[in-house]
Amino acid sequence: MTRSWLADHRAWSRWGAALLPVAVGAVLALLRGSMNQSTAAMVLVLTVVAAAATGDRLCGVLAALTAAGSFDFFLTEPYYSLSIHQSDDLELAIVLVVVGLAVTEIALWGRRQESTAQRRDGYIQGLTQLLDLPPDTSEAARAEAIAAAITRTLGADRSEWVGAHPAALDAVVDADGEVRVGGSRVAVTRSGLPTEACTAVPVTRGGMPLGHFRVVASTRVARPTQEQLRVAVLLADRMSAVESLPALPAPPEATLR
Repeated sequence: MTRSWLADHRAWSRWGAALLPVAVGAVLALLRGSMNQSTAAMVLVLTVVAAAATGDRLCGVLAALTAAGSFDFFLTEPYYSLSIHQSDDLELAIVLVVVGLAVTEIALWGRRQESTAQRRDGYIQGLTQLLDLPPDTSEAARAEAIAAAITRTLGADRSEWVGAHPAALDAVVDADGEVRVGGSRVAVTRSGLPTEACTAVPVTRGGMPLGHFRVVASTRVARPTQEQLRVAVLLADRMSAVESLPALPAPPEATLR
């Protein structure tokens, strides 16, 4: 039901983006005797801005094209025709399309930046909440709170605290937010976190390993940014505040060497 509503809303938005410049062009046609063409073109650009504000690139493109068509049809001679006889009018129509498309991309970039800022605020809020955990918070409660925050930050299915070394096949997140499997870097922003293995976010104290948070992303592809992975490392580090956690012995392979 939600998906159907979203599809209907998007369809209506696109129809509105296509028809709004036509309606505005028709109104401007009534005023063309008292308004120069450059001013009319700028008014039509505002309709593209309104369409681009929906966050749908197709809305912006449709609005830019129909704005140029409306300018040609209503405001250039011969009126009510899609032909243009004056080179200046043709140049203005082309500029209208280019400006409209540029405005669309700028608006979409702004929305992406806003979305990124909101996510960053969410990470900071999560960190702040964990920093506010009472000192006497039990190990299990702290681990559960941190695991939930890591899951939300990375967009994974679930996370859990494991007081042991990561498994040999696990992907490991280092302190810089890089993900590695067997020493090789994994581009998770492109391929996503492993779905057939787990991702480990290690926790250390004074360079000594204490355990890790095991992150599972098996039912969907999670593509966290490096910033998100760094936040996950910072979140996991809050587990090192549990003084009762013992340092782990060296893994078997390190002992054999």
